[in-house]
Amino acid sequence: MSDALLQVEDLVMSFPGNRSLADWLARRPASPVRAIDGISFELRAGEVLALVGESGCGKTTTGNLLMGLFPPTSGRVVLDGEEVGRLSGRGLRRLRRHVQMVFQDPYESLNPRMRVGDIVAEPLRVHGVASGADLAERVTRALSQAGLTPPEAYLRRYPFELSGGQRQRVVIAAALALEPSLLIADEPVSMLDVSIRADILNLLASLAREHGIAIVMITHDLSTVAAYADRIAVMYLGRIVEYGPTRDVLANPQHPYAQALLSVVPIPDPSLRRRPVI
Repeated sequence: MSDALLQVEDLVMSFPGNRSLADWLARRPASPVRAIDGISFELRAGEVLALVGESGCGKTTTGNLLMGLFPPTSGRVVLDGEEVGRLSGRGLRRLRRHVQMVFQDPYESLNPRMRVGDIVAEPLRVHGVASGADLAERVTRALSQAGLTPPEAYLRRYPFELSGGQRQRVVIAAALALEPSLLIADEPVSMLDVSIRADILNLLASLAREHGIAIVMITHDLSTVAAYADRIAVMYLGRIVEYGPTRDVLANPQHPYAQALLSVVPIPDPSLRRRPVI
């Protein structure tokens, strides 16, 4: 895709491993742990890509690399023609205006001592992109986009005065304040009640559709993203083992691990359940 906003090419991320007793005796260095093992994908503006897999498969590490939180061992992350891993200082600061992250736990993501208006305004103040009346207008707009209406009813409230879904909307509003082109949502609904998960997922899908924001949605639940993602990348042991349009992956998964993920989706008729062996 020549018009891709985000390009990930042969991305590898290794971390130092722990030395075993045999390593100590033989004076060998510890073997590195490959969290990401050569993954590649692309994402266009307005698309939603679901990065699916179990805990420990490398999903969150991938999200951190897309954010430029640390450089990859090898491979490239290219955002809008600029290689993320080569940026530092002012370059990374500029990147943060275009890439934002929604973390898993809205109870830990928000400063309990700050009011909602200050939380949403903080990214704008840090980057020096707005002040005065413009700052106030962008904060209220971000709250409205995140579904907190009327925004004036939330500006002076503290996080403890909000429900879990409202807190996650505040996190999303803070991410939207800088008008990013790429949003990384790391398990955005796993800490929320089932009754409000659909609202948050509908919100993210509408942001992609109406505002052209590219979204990487990280999740372990394949059924969660079935109705919202344009494409699915299934990760297993640091690799992408299945990748394609959502409808194709769900209708005819080829890799045994993708089949196993689909097998745990609740089915009303127990006789139709099959557990593939990985």
